[in-house]
Amino acid sequence: MKKSALALAVAAGLVGFGSAAYADTTLYGSARVSVDYVDESIDRDLGDFVSGIFDGDGILDVTNNASRLGVRGEEDLGGGLSAVYQYEFGVDVTEGGNLNSNRPKWVGLKGGFGQISLGTQETPYYHVVGVIDTFNSGKTFGPGAWLGGAFSANQLTGTAASRGPGDLVRFDNSLYYTTPDFSGFSAEAMLVMDGGATEALGFSDSVDIWNLAVKYSNGPFFAGLSYVKLNGDSDIFFGETDQGVNVNANFDLDQWALALAYNSGPFGIAAIYERGDFNTLGLLRKAKFDGFSLPGDEPQNWYLTGSYSFGNNTLRAAYGQLDGGIDGFDKVENYLVGYQYNFSKRTSMWVEYIGRNGDSLVFGDQNAVSIGTRVDF
Repeated sequence: MKKSALALAVAAGLVGFGSAAYADTTLYGSARVSVDYVDESIDRDLGDFVSGIFDGDGILDVTNNASRLGVRGEEDLGGGLSAVYQYEFGVDVTEGGNLNSNRPKWVGLKGGFGQISLGTQETPYYHVVGVIDTFNSGKTFGPGAWLGGAFSANQLTGTAASRGPGDLVRFDNSLYYTTPDFSGFSAEAMLVMDGGATEALGFSDSVDIWNLAVKYSNGPFFAGLSYVKLNGDSDIFFGETDQGVNVNANFDLDQWALALAYNSGPFGIAAIYERGDFNTLGLLRKAKFDGFSLPGDEPQNWYLTGSYSFGNNTLRAAYGQLDGGIDGFDKVENYLVGYQYNFSKRTSMWVEYIGRNGDSLVFGDQNAVSIGTRVDF
């Protein structure tokens, strides 16, 4: 990262702090591009509701992997109080669509009480399960791999993913509080208040989503527990299928996750376990199709990843099982391996294989290879 006159100008123009020129401001970014080969098939069969086999040919694609550009900074206000901010944009270096995403954009205050901030922010939930998000390709930790990655804003608001409650990585319209560190222990709380954007779905007119997390981080050890709750009506007309079936959705959803990690020297290992309905398959299982609900239990997921570094090289591997909780559909298995070579602290290249065995309504079999490069600044 570097500080420059350009960084100060960008911060002053984008963030809008009158005193930004006197703040400790950093311009940063990450360019992540790969050539991907993807072969995917999905077998869906719900009789009169949904049916069909989607089996396309393998494709090659130059792919953007969450490249971003941002500024962040801090200003000392005296008395142990500081103003802090971050303004980050998604940058698509392959097909355009730049500066349009729900990446972090927030402003806040921090001091002896901890930190409080407002804006679009990463969730406490992701700050727990994110310990296994260690690969480079954007295909490695998305839908089908973890329950939180299987939920999009479109399902709630019908708008673009840059607005409204998004997946469980980041939430718009959020108030966030983080406690100070107490000998390795800390806690986080987030409230999402989306006003009229979600009123049509019967959400609360005050707090739509609340998310809590407690964490312990000391030396090589990490442990975290998070709970997230969506306050919505349990029975609301959602639409009609192509077959003329009325769908009533249940937006009274919740979910929890547990994470453990150990990193020492060249070795690293991490695991998560999730259970709940705040995800695509949970929403489907709790919906009613002309009064009929799909039988099953709460969706659950576990995921294990490990890494080993030697010299400029890093090897990674992961395996997980996601159970959508719908009777009659097998578990989704995820298995990944990856190699990364570090040219420097800022520049690296990777080769990663992403495999998936699935027989669910949403996720099918997948074989993908990603070869890419990453430059951070």
